[in-house]
Amino acid sequence: LVQQLPKAIIIGVRKGGTRALLEMLNLHPAVVKASQEIHFFDNDENYGKGIEWYRKKMPFSYPQQITIEKSPAYFITEEVPERIYKMNSSIKLLIIVREPTTRAISDYTQVLEGKERKNKTYYKFEKLAIDPNTCEVNTKYKAVRTSIYTKHLERWLKYFPIEQFHVVDGDRLITEPLPELQLVEKFLNLPPRISQYNLYFNATRGFYCLRFNIIFNKCLAGSKGRIHPEVDPSVITKLRKFFHPFNQKFYQITGRTLNWP
Repeated sequence: LVQQLPKAIIIGVRKGGTRALLEMLNLHPAVVKASQEIHFFDNDENYGKGIEWYRKKMPFSYPQQITIEKSPAYFITEEVPERIYKMNSSIKLLIIVREPTTRAISDYTQVLEGKERKNKTYYKFEKLAIDPNTCEVNTKYKAVRTSIYTKHLERWLKYFPIEQFHVVDGDRLITEPLPELQLVEKFLNLPPRISQYNLYFNATRGFYCLRFNIIFNKCLAGSKGRIHPEVDPSVITKLRKFFHPFNQKFYQITGRTLNWP
């Protein structure tokens, strides 16, 4: 058994379903996952520790297996594409995206929960997403910026050809995971091993859980699938209208059209 550098990385996006994707891919016997987000390429201090430090953070695997890690901050951090390119210019990159407005609200919900745990007050989503002076979408708000997928992708394309990326539909991964996982198996040149047997719907959670074998099952953490706050419908409409041209461009670049409003 050896600790190998990853041959594929889930680079983002935050609140897109990166954890679910990693856990589901781990159902494949040829895939071994890093258990923690390592934040090697997006954290200067970690990056300064060098590639051997990074390799030592990887799980033990057989030489013929593929090691995969995920750190959603990679997608939006400027230095990351060049740093990953220097490590391995032919690495496979997985991007999992959700409908941009839903993703932004999910991002907000996670931060809100953190604030509430510390008894801190926090602005309403509407106040952050819309600039009160101009009444336009506030592109300085990180949750909005992260959802402009095409802007981030263009930065990656300076280093990697589009063939090295695979887009996973995060919304579909929730409702019917198997077809999405089969597309990833194909992209990673893996023999098809994940089947409907490995995925069963948990009605209580409203999510699919994972079945590795007769003995071992696993559901995602309870923090997944938080209830989103009610958002003013006019703000949702404004955001969807704002994201629309960026979405069209994203479909065009990636060759994957998603059913976003």
